[in-house]
Amino acid sequence: MTNEDKIETFQQWIKDSNNIVFFGGAGVSTESGIPDFRSKDGLYNQKYDYPPEEILSRTFFDHKTEEFYRFYRDKLNSLKYEPNITHLKLAELERRGKLKSVVTQNIDGLHQKAGSKAVYELHGSVLRNYCMKCGKFHDAAFVFGSEGVPHCECGGIVKPDVVLYEEGLDGRVIENSVRAIAEADMLIVAGTSLTVYPAAGLIRYFNGRHLVLLNRDPTPYDKLAHLVIHENMGSVFAAIE
Repeated sequence: MTNEDKIETFQQWIKDSNNIVFFGGAGVSTESGIPDFRSKDGLYNQKYDYPPEEILSRTFFDHKTEEFYRFYRDKLNSLKYEPNITHLKLAELERRGKLKSVVTQNIDGLHQKAGSKAVYELHGSVLRNYCMKCGKFHDAAFVFGSEGVPHCECGGIVKPDVVLYEEGLDGRVIENSVRAIAEADMLIVAGTSLTVYPAAGLIRYFNGRHLVLLNRDPTPYDKLAHLVIHENMGSVFAAIE
């Protein structure tokens, strides 16, 4: 089956489905200009004083907070990026009642910026930040616009509501994601290498008719999918009517 045939099948399955869930990773946002993590040009292959995996850990945040924020502001400021065609098409499918929810590993907030309402953020969001002392909310503009370690009016350190290494995922987000995937008749998995757990394991809860994997490179779950498309994500979603 050619890629053109696969995209045509993908389109038909969307037309035939009324409970679609989209599960996405970093590859969804790369066409907006945001670097992913594990590709040859990704964050994990760039050079810093410390490996990004270490910088993005809770231990590093607690003990080298200023260094954490230097990396965080430099590499994770998504306010300067706009949604791409994939984000926009997903929001459109939600408005039409076909897409019921987005489950994302991304923290950039671009799904909401595109207009999606039902978004389960497995790893949190840069858009939410809270004082570790009093719990007050601070928006992303406050954090990215500050210098050094951002502090609340009460003197407490402000921490992004993102899941760092050594931290657990939010149980309610996991529960809602599992329920959405288990009830879906079509699951679109896109832009993820499916190597980060426990997030990658969520697709095992899918029992619907159509499991589609859309990713530039092969994944460990390709053999389980009903349709696998190794193609530019934007061109695939641009074809959706």
